[in-house]
Amino acid sequence: MLGKTAGGLFWMSRQLERSENTARMIETGQRIALTRGSDSDGEWASILRTAAVSAGHAQKYETATRENAIDWMLRDKDNPSSVLCSVETARNNARMVRTALTHESWEAVNAAYLKIKDLLSRRVSERDLPQVLSAIRQRSAFVRGAMHGTLLRNDIYDFIRIGTFMERADNTARILDVKYYVLLPMASSVGSRLDNVQWETILRSVSAEGGYRMTHGHKIRPREIAQFLLLDKRMPRSLNFCCSKIRANLSYLASDYGQQLDSHARIDTLCRRFMSHDIDAIFDYGLHEYIQDFLAALADLSRQIEIDYRFYE
Repeated sequence: MLGKTAGGLFWMSRQLERSENTARMIETGQRIALTRGSDSDGEWASILRTAAVSAGHAQKYETATRENAIDWMLRDKDNPSSVLCSVETARNNARMVRTALTHESWEAVNAAYLKIKDLLSRRVSERDLPQVLSAIRQRSAFVRGAMHGTLLRNDIYDFIRIGTFMERADNTARILDVKYYVLLPMASSVGSRLDNVQWETILRSVSAEGGYRMTHGHKIRPREIAQFLLLDKRMPRSLNFCCSKIRANLSYLASDYGQQLDSHARIDTLCRRFMSHDIDAIFDYGLHEYIQDFLAALADLSRQIEIDYRFYE
């Protein structure tokens, strides 16, 4: 299976994952703004930049207020990466490849779209925001569960998994960058209660708080948090975990189709380049620089997968 069907599965899964991850990014911004004792325009402008949606927002709004930034990321149809647009695009892709999906998978995608469309039919109030963000994450989980429980482990499943983990790795990197670079505290704040609360917020935003405490205990240590989110092979949203899954599913495709393509070499290079160092080496290099280099390499890999499997033919 090559061409538009492969592309439809890949982009369906990326858009579904993006809808959940955008909700997580909003929650991160909300919590960090609250811990800093303000909800200033500058902080939401930082969130928009980190989510790579600031340019479009700036064309529509003069300033990045909390209300406008959240509405832009949640439901604005002029923002193709908003939750509403992402889910709608995912549903359209699912419809295009519906014969490749099980009935349960299609129903879960369609139900997610209808529920989220209803939730985002109007601006979300501050009171309702936590429940709305939770519902978005839950709907994404329902789709994953339906697919995991009913799809054959074949090339259809491989393209879905590759899209999911490409998007997830991108998001984890960006959320970590929110804290370490965009919202880097003053030197006097490092190691303070405020600093620790913000690091704990990063863990919660990727559902990693419990796993971190099981692995490292209750003490908040920035280097251990970064190590956990970047390199821990057991953490389902770490960069290392995501890259290992992308690599595995690409290898299954190579076996199914009987050929090694450029994307297989690129994922091998990406894993060697970014996953073979310890956290001290990464910090010495610069965490922000490491993340930006990783995001560029991940985008390059995504483009190569599109070429290799002829998504637009």
